[in-house]
Amino acid sequence: MPEPVPLSRVKDLLTEEASHRTLPREAGLAQQHAEQFARLSSEATAKLIDELRALPYVDASVAVKIADTMPQYPEEIRLLFSKERVPLDEEQVARLLEVVAHHR
Repeated sequence: MPEPVPLSRVKDLLTEEASHRTLPREAGLAQQHAEQFARLSSEATAKLIDELRALPYVDASVAVKIADTMPQYPEEIRLLFSKERVPLDEEQVARLLEVVAHHR
């Protein structure tokens, strides 16, 4: 499975590509979406993902989802983990929220 790419990195890649040539319509729409919804810089996102990956119950895809959405509430964390086979307790959810809040 390929490594997931955070939205802030997509924004950087599309912006760089747009400086060299005219983007196709779909890529332009993707760039607009990335600019509107990327909440952190690429460097800050990478740091957040590294910190999240250090936790034993967070894999790469969930770390990228968390970095892209920057959840504020326990329910949002549980939604992101709903398809994973990792049951989270209250302490783990609180730890994830602390890590995200530290990078806000």
